[in-house]
Amino acid sequence: MRCPHCYCLEDKVVDSRIIKEGSGVRRRRECLNCGHRFTTYEGVITNELKVVKKSSQREDLDREKIRDGIEKACWKRPVNPVEIDRVVDGVVSSIEKDFDREVDSMEIGSRVMKALKGLDEVAYVRFASVYRQFKDIEQFIDEIRTLVPNHNDKNK
Repeated sequence: MRCPHCYCLEDKVVDSRIIKEGSGVRRRRECLNCGHRFTTYEGVITNELKVVKKSSQREDLDREKIRDGIEKACWKRPVNPVEIDRVVDGVVSSIEKDFDREVDSMEIGSRVMKALKGLDEVAYVRFASVYRQFKDIEQFIDEIRTLVPNHNDKNK
């Protein structure tokens, strides 16, 4: 590994730790030339999974794109970054486990919605409004009613 400080190729590993539930390794390294310490990450490169969009266009599965959607849904909500990481890891892991080459974008959205429903209901409705492309307020209200199953009983 090339030292980011002096560009020497000689280093030693000072510490290694398992990360991401065993799917990666974090290594602390020390350059043998200048003594600079730096961190590297090692992980499994899976077959490139393609996402099939509504337009039939295909693109690589992008973990950061999933994270961005979840972060937007959780904006100003009491959801900490560790919980968001857990949701992203869970969604991506389940997709990689269940699909070999291609996954429909609707399947990804559905899995994110399921995870958000258990995490934060407001984030769930925010995500659902974009994912399902609500056309009017009535669709929005109908989705909220699914979160409150006895709503009609309370109004009687």
